[in-house]
Amino acid sequence: MLDERDLEIVAALQEDARATYADVAQRVGLSASAVHDRVRKLEQAGVIRGYRAIIDPETVGLFITALIAATPLDPKQPDDLPERLADLPQVEDCYSVAGEANYILKVRTRTTGELEDLIRLLREKVGVATRTTIALSIPFEDRPIRT
Repeated sequence: MLDERDLEIVAALQEDARATYADVAQRVGLSASAVHDRVRKLEQAGVIRGYRAIIDPETVGLFITALIAATPLDPKQPDDLPERLADLPQVEDCYSVAGEANYILKVRTRTTGELEDLIRLLREKVGVATRTTIALSIPFEDRPIRT
C-alpha cells in the first residue's frame, strides 16, 4: 500500500522523471537517500514501471491518430490479437474492452493512406473486423495518474 509520501514521490516523478533524488526530496520533505530507497521499492513493486521521453508525434511525421475498434472475424479462433499486433509499430496502445468490439487500438500513421493500408492489413492478415475513428485534435493525452 502506498503512503502519502510515496504518492508525492510518484507525482513528482510523473511531472519530471529526470528530477534528481535531491530535487524530489526537497519537494516531498525527505532526504535524498530516503527518496532513493522509496523509488527503488516503488520500482521493485511495479508501481514505477519505467521512465521514457514523451515525443510529440507530429514532430516525427505521425500526423494521423486513430482509434480502431477490432473484433475477430472468427469467434472460434484463439483470442491472441495482442500477440498478433505486437510487431505493428503503428499500434501504440491495445485495450481489451467490454462492448461490441473486443479491442480498441490507438494507432498513429503518417498519412490517411498509411492508415488505410493498416486497416486493410488488420482485416486481411490479422482477421479482424474494424471500425475506425480519426482524431481531429487531441486536447490532452499522457496525463499523469492522479490518486
